[in-house]
Amino acid sequence: MQFLRTAFWVVIAVALAFFCMANYVPVTVRLWGDLVMETKLPVLLIGAFLLGALPFWIMARATRWRLKRRLSNTERALAAMATAPAPAGMTAASDPVPAAPDPGAPPPTLSQGDPLPSTSSSTGPA
Repeated sequence: MQFLRTAFWVVIAVALAFFCMANYVPVTVRLWGDLVMETKLPVLLIGAFLLGALPFWIMARATRWRLKRRLSNTERALAAMATAPAPAGMTAASDPVPAAPDPGAPPPTLSQGDPLPSTSSSTGPA
């Protein structure tokens, strides 16, 4: 996976280098009023791209920081629960929880000696 990431960035860098070599011409940009900036076209385009990507980069870093903080808080709470002793009245063998039936298992069948389940109600027709 690291190889693919490196190959991707090499292709992007080579394409950017070819673009810069082919379009290395001076441009004049009027900012506001009589303020004028002269720069090369690739510098202007790369600067505009980076300026536009900045808010998304900041948002991604903030989201990553927030999620890391939530994960560390959850891990700390889990570690605290794992190290906390169980209350005296609660033991693992005192009240076992029955297992849920497997939804993929076939329904149980009746053998010859088993009674049939009752489907009639106790208040039958009068």
